[in-house]
Amino acid sequence: MKKKIAFVIKSLPYNRETSRLGLTHAIASQSVDVYLDEGDMIEPVVCFIGDGVLNCLKDQQCMKHYNNTSMETHIKNALLVDLQVYICKEDIERFGLTKDDIVTDAQEIGADKIAEIVPFDKIQGIMEEVDHLQFF
Repeated sequence: MKKKIAFVIKSLPYNRETSRLGLTHAIASQSVDVYLDEGDMIEPVVCFIGDGVLNCLKDQQCMKHYNNTSMETHIKNALLVDLQVYICKEDIERFGLTKDDIVTDAQEIGADKIAEIVPFDKIQGIMEEVDHLQFF
């Protein structure tokens, strides 16, 4: 049996630990298979919406200013472990950002997965079809 879980990140980065917590839970959800019955699977997906798309900015200077790894690095790690990541197109445009401003890959660390910039309608569809929906 496959359980689909969506982790929807809509919080600003660095103001609280909410965004990091959501992404950490999504990454960790892939390791729960040791607790599942034979044949059961977890299929996590991460969606960045609203202010949450600001977590996806490239060239974050978090280590310099906060002595902490950046959400950029965290997103790259999510892609490295093959998490499906969606970023809301309308919210990127609302902030005046382009695809070049956003982390969409982690090829430099060996990740094959690519984050997708998609319309909110696609994210809404994902949220409607999952078994569990969590907002961060």
